[in-house]
Amino acid sequence: MNLIQKTAIIGMGALGLLYADKIASERGMDTVTFIMDEERLQKYEGMEFDCNGNKRRFQMEPGGAAKPADLVIVAVKYNGLASALESIQKSVGEHTVVLSVMNGISSEKILAERYGWSHIVDAVAQGMDAMKFENTLRYTRMGQLCIGIEREEQRESLERLEEFFREIRLPFVEEKDILHRLWGKFMLNVGVNQTCMAYETNYSGVLAAGSEETQTMLAAMREVIALANAEGIHLTEADVEYYIEILKTLSPEGMPSMRQDGVCRRYSEVEMFAGTVIELAGKHHLDVPVNRFLYQKIKEIEAGY
Repeated sequence: MNLIQKTAIIGMGALGLLYADKIASERGMDTVTFIMDEERLQKYEGMEFDCNGNKRRFQMEPGGAAKPADLVIVAVKYNGLASALESIQKSVGEHTVVLSVMNGISSEKILAERYGWSHIVDAVAQGMDAMKFENTLRYTRMGQLCIGIEREEQRESLERLEEFFREIRLPFVEEKDILHRLWGKFMLNVGVNQTCMAYETNYSGVLAAGSEETQTMLAAMREVIALANAEGIHLTEADVEYYIEILKTLSPEGMPSMRQDGVCRRYSEVEMFAGTVIELAGKHHLDVPVNRFLYQKIKEIEAGY
């Protein structure tokens, strides 16, 4: 079994920096490289990042000059996936493991259509409260990666990735039903990410018992339960309770990625969340009024940028 030595990461957001910092701490700065386009390279090359107090100057190179890596971590926003597929092309070799830590329920399939399922390990990043503003990353909880496979042809990549995670002491759990976990995290994000952005609040705001924010978050999540069930995924109220308990472990003043987008006046992943919910609701003839409300509200916020 080929050991994972070199890691390439595309996406310098909170998760990209979180995992780059962890790998650099355990294996050395020369084992991790960020892949990006020329425009971003000019912006970031030589920049010092503060990763929870660790001062880092990461290796960076344009996708066109990259060589195959043992592991490629895809940590871009939804609207950056199409360009990321091109940027990582030379980084994906015959034995490369490709790991998406993106939100949503579709990135693994999109990556597999381009590079083949044998390279892909399905993953859900959860339980972290990482926030990145400019060149500073802060978190109190690193969380864990839930990883698993949909097809037997992914097995070798999964085993190699687990061995690497054990070596670098990165918290992970192997999921026997990874699609259930992917949909569960999607349900959470549809609720907490969108509600925090729409109401301009943080984790404490959506956990205030009886508040409009809490009611909106839970209602949006329950609309996803109905959709998941229609898609053959068995989500229940127990899954809602599970994820609410995870939220309670995060820093009350922390913010999910979409609220961070709002603060920085960046366009969000609302199309991946409410947009996907609305599209699937049409397919299954279901009503999703809360997600329609959140979609409209977030679009209004973004129109004001």
